[in-house]
Amino acid sequence: MHRQSLLDQISEYALRHPDEADVIRDFSEFVKSEPRCFERSLEKGHITGSAWVVNADGDEVLLTHHRKLDRWLQLGGHADGESDILTVAMKEAEEESGLAEFSPVGEGIFDIDIHLIPERKGEPAHLHYDVRYVLRANGETDYIVSDESHDLRWVKPDEVKTLTTESSMMRMVAKWNALLSLNCRDRQLI
Repeated sequence: MHRQSLLDQISEYALRHPDEADVIRDFSEFVKSEPRCFERSLEKGHITGSAWVVNADGDEVLLTHHRKLDRWLQLGGHADGESDILTVAMKEAEEESGLAEFSPVGEGIFDIDIHLIPERKGEPAHLHYDVRYVLRANGETDYIVSDESHDLRWVKPDEVKTLTTESSMMRMVAKWNALLSLNCRDRQLI
């Protein structure tokens, strides 16, 4: 798998989220123009993979109080050369939570975001082109706080705003609530 697979997923995402056309265009252009987009060594920016981890019922999401950024966020991290970003998201979720059993929820990408990472310890400011998937925690939900976090916490989606009001987090809450609502009407479990 290389860039084309990710571009195909972004194209499918664009069909579901036409209101995000500007970000989708910028994200796609970056992937098309940067053969090394999956490499952390690409100083101007690189692809990251994240997980909106939900419990079995989908009524709680696992967030991390990120040590370096000092903010509540979804779990995730650098692709480090891996072009299968779902694999990256699953690996990062496991490493950052200690949970071991995940399954993807839904089809394809849940959310994308481009955000600035500030300069830190000799590393220049750069962009993260973040691809986000929903993962269900299938087994034990007692997490372990890794060195990358100050804390982790299971939170009801509507309570995420008590930890952060960051726009991309609020967008994911809205998307998740919409999926839950749609599935309740159809009497399906996500």
